[in-house]
Amino acid sequence: MRCAKCGATAVIGMRQHRLNLCAEHFVAWVPDMVARTIDKYAMFAPNERILVAVSGGKDSLALWDILIRQGYETEGVYINLGIDHEGYSDASEDKVRAFAEEHGSVPFRVVNVGEVYGKTVPDLAHTRRGKRVCSVCGLVKRHIMNRVASEGGYAAIATGHNLDDEAATLLGNTLHWQSAYLLRQAPVLPETHPRLARKVKPLCHLYERETAAYALLRGIDYVEEECPYAVKAKSIVYKGLLNQLEHRSPGTKLQFYLEYLHAREDGLFRQEEPAPIENTCPQCGQPTMATGLCAFCRLWEKTP
Repeated sequence: MRCAKCGATAVIGMRQHRLNLCAEHFVAWVPDMVARTIDKYAMFAPNERILVAVSGGKDSLALWDILIRQGYETEGVYINLGIDHEGYSDASEDKVRAFAEEHGSVPFRVVNVGEVYGKTVPDLAHTRRGKRVCSVCGLVKRHIMNRVASEGGYAAIATGHNLDDEAATLLGNTLHWQSAYLLRQAPVLPETHPRLARKVKPLCHLYERETAAYALLRGIDYVEEECPYAVKAKSIVYKGLLNQLEHRSPGTKLQFYLEYLHAREDGLFRQEEPAPIENTCPQCGQPTMATGLCAFCRLWEKTP
């Protein structure tokens, strides 16, 4: 297998693109793909400051590496959820710290949920019967990311969601016809309030194996283990099904996702203007649709 650019031995074959690349050309191709995605969806401008949500995994660290290489002004934020299974959260934090040091001590901050709020996410979920750890985790992370971005004056919050993540989410939402979620799934979620930065997914056109290969070739040390609470998630099943389709028909995942975005743009899904967020939580000061405490503060208010 030869590199399509120089004829050297290829390290990766991307059947969906009919493209084989050597290590040198692959680590140049990935940032080019990300740059095209940023431009295509107008995610952010070169002079805007970007908050990168990093988990210690391959995707978020690869994204941070790419944005640094492209000259963007970034800061990483790692949210330590307090998952102590085999020291998962602390080990992930160590990977983020090591990455920042290896990249010239780029700025990043850690928000330790247990230290700041008094309970870890697993503890919080345990005390709230009927609440899954993943749903509590999502609420907590969204609130903290929004707060950090608002306080720091960041234009956008960038997350490391790759094509496999997006396709699996899309499949799950389609199977259950979750119309509200289908309307909201997009490479860019615009800001709906001056204190809510837009959310962007610069890796949404890259396959997971491509981000993994990039991280490996760039020498990025990342946490390989999945979150212990995500092992039985339905998204894992959906990814497996999509992998089978991809194996039989290369490009299926990319086509599924892109055609959905085209259908969305063409008005296949009825879109309404989002209701303005007019309320402010009296406890944390964040914008909220609720009257009184926001969902995040209610979560802690009801926790013994």
